[in-house]
Amino acid sequence: MSVMDVLAAPPLRHRFRAMGTSIELLVEADEATTALAAAEQEFHRLEALLSRFRPDSELSRLNAEGSLAAGPDLLRVLGLALEANARTGGRFDITVHDALVAAGYDRSFELVPADGGAPAAPSPGRPAGIRVRDGIVELGPGLRLDLGGIGKGYACERAAEILATAGPCLVNAGGDIATRAGSWTVAIETAEEPLTLELSGGSALATSGRDLRRWRRAGRELHHLIDPATGAPSESDLLRVTVVAADAVGAEVTAKALFLAGTSAARAEADRDGVPAVLVTGDGDTILAGGLA
Repeated sequence: MSVMDVLAAPPLRHRFRAMGTSIELLVEADEATTALAAAEQEFHRLEALLSRFRPDSELSRLNAEGSLAAGPDLLRVLGLALEANARTGGRFDITVHDALVAAGYDRSFELVPADGGAPAAPSPGRPAGIRVRDGIVELGPGLRLDLGGIGKGYACERAAEILATAGPCLVNAGGDIATRAGSWTVAIETAEEPLTLELSGGSALATSGRDLRRWRRAGRELHHLIDPATGAPSESDLLRVTVVAADAVGAEVTAKALFLAGTSAARAEADRDGVPAVLVTGDGDTILAGGLA
């Protein structure tokens, strides 16, 4: 079983790869060929705009040139990211591009060497270096952005909007989920046995963890969840965090912020804010928070 499996799925199911992960589209309908094709195309379209691994993407051009008249999707994702940075007290930060590269995540993950020499010096985030005005995005000197997680959440929501024209649907992008209508049962991997959750009313789910995207440098295990305060892979005592939220962007942001907070603070924050969360610690414990029991 993967980190997240959809149970009792309807008959119409379509799978493909995009944004460095497996994408699964599910829809309750007698026929949805056009909607399924359009939803897949939306993932590919957004990947072509938002990927830091494509030299011709809008994001890569912005990173290379430092200034860009951005299109509506890039502007929207940047706006969501800046809101998330403020909401999480800086824990969610898209200015960790150079920190990811320094740690060894300098290419699409399937091409990252499993082992290698010592990583480069850490590079802390600098969200104050992003300026957006009248459709023009300007970055501070030497600043580059990574939109991997929030871009995937945004793509999930856009694809779900398209697929919903055919019927109740679920979009699963490597464990980040957006739904529209219907009731969907998913199984979440924990430290013990799978936990079953029901998503309904258009709710979403996302998981952030250090157990899948990891590699070694100079004998040290590293991962892709950067602590913006240090510019290095987080030393959180959590292994993985799964969050249920109103949309996939919010779930992605909150899952990463809780992971970086660590077990005690994450549990207290989820309980305080009523955010349903499954926390799996590095010691093998599973903690339910935010109203889950």
